[in-house]
Order: sequence, then structure tokens, then C-alpha cells
Amino acid sequence: MFRQQRVEYKSADQIRTMREAGLVLAGALDETVAAARVGVSTRELDGVFAAVLKEAGARSNFLGYHGFPASICTSVNHEVVHGIPGDYVLQDGDIISIDGGAVIRGWHSDSARTVIVGNPRPEDVRLSRVTEEAMWRGIAALATGKFVGDIGSAIDDYVSSVEGPALGILQDYVGHGIGTQMHQPPDVLNYRSGHRGPKIKPGLCLAIEPMLVQGRLETATLDDDWTVVTVDGKRASQWEHTVAVHDGGIWVLTAADGGAARLAELGVTPVPLL
Repeated sequence: MFRQQRVEYKSADQIRTMREAGLVLAGALDETVAAARVGVSTRELDGVFAAVLKEAGARSNFLGYHGFPASICTSVNHEVVHGIPGDYVLQDGDIISIDGGAVIRGWHSDSARTVIVGNPRPEDVRLSRVTEEAMWRGIAALATGKFVGDIGSAIDDYVSSVEGPALGILQDYVGHGIGTQMHQPPDVLNYRSGHRGPKIKPGLCLAIEPMLVQGRLETATLDDDWTVVTVDGKRASQWEHTVAVHDGGIWVLTAADGGAARLAELGVTPVPLL
């Protein structure tokens, strides 16, 4: 994980194309999240997402990736990541992470949101809220930090500071570089470590995606060779955005407002490339 990795830096025009993919993805996730209701199957959610991408002339970067059979990952309750859409019908109180990506003209975007279906459990609301806020703390660190490792430190510091029952930050699954491929260097850790990582500079594009759990950090992969679950059966949450660094600052490519509303709370102003 900590070996030197060759990072792909993007031009302003390439970042603009990634923004196109990011906006399509944001719209697709908007519609998929809105469709996540009691009685709806995860396969139906996959169909909603795929239809939006098709209408926009984009393609899913998940479908067919190492044989993955769907356009999104739907990870329900104790499923952490990489859940495969299927016959499961959402129940009242379920918590589901919906993770998807879109490609336009060869440039990728990647984003995830957690949704609570029906009547939420307070502990699940807290889990999702803290995970989302941790993501935004990591994004803010991309704007103010010097090295990619500063992102994980900011996420870890925030999660550790939250009052109440401790939440665990998964270490086996991390964020990543993104551009001409969905997954590329560098690794973006979600926890504090002694590894500084590459220097933050213009052209760097990252998918920042903390995954938090209510219990222990041990996970296992199901027989489908994709779905990752918590061993203790406790619930999980994932939030993710694709973010670009350019000469003027940072730009959250998969947020409709570029991240303006949430980053303002943290003293950061995202800057779009016009």
C-alpha cells in the first residue's frame, strides 16, 4: 500500500470532462436515493440508476468491472461495500449505501451515499451523519493540506472526537485516485498513519470515501466474491465524492454545487473551472 505510486495529473479540460461525468452521476444518485423506499428491491434501484446514465449518454464504470454484474453497489445493513443488487426488498429501518460511477468520453466519476429507509434508528442516523461529515472533513483537508495523508488524519481526528459510542473506521478499504480509470494511485487512507503520501498539487483527482461501522473492524467477503460484511453483524455506512485540485483550489465534481454548501461550514470555498 505504501510503495511509491505514479499519479495521473489532469489538465483543466480533463477535469471539466470529469465534472460532466460527476454531474450525471449526481443526478443518477439523486433519482436512485429517491427510489429507495420500503418494498423496493435493490435490483430495481440498479435499474433506476442505469436508466439515468443511458439517457445522459454515459456508461457505468461498475458494470463489468472485474465481472461485477450491476451498475451500482447496494450494501444493506451489515454489508459494508460492494453489495450486488438483486432480489432483496428494502425493509423499514434498513440502512443502505448506494455506490455508483459514470464515465463520459473516457473520464470517470465515483460517488456514494447512505440512505435510511422508512423509520430510522437513532444510532443509524448518527452513523450516517458522522460518516458523511468525516468525508467532508477529508475533502476540506484536501483544500488546506500539503500531502494526501492529511486527508486520513482529518477524517480520523473528527471521528475520534465525536461524543458517544465509538465508531470504527475500516482500514482494509480506502479511497483512491481517479481519472482515466476508476481506481488508480494514490491510495487515500481514511485514518491517521505515518505515511504522508503524494504532495497535493493541481491536477490531482481523488475519490474520498470513508466507511464507518458501529462495531468491530473485522470484515468478511461473502460467497459471491464481492459483498463485504461486518463479522459481528453491526451496521455500516459509506459516503464518497470525487474531488479535483486545480490552480484555483478544489472542486467537488460529484456534488451539484461543487461542494459549496457543506464546505462553507468548514471555512473552505470550492472553485469551479469555468
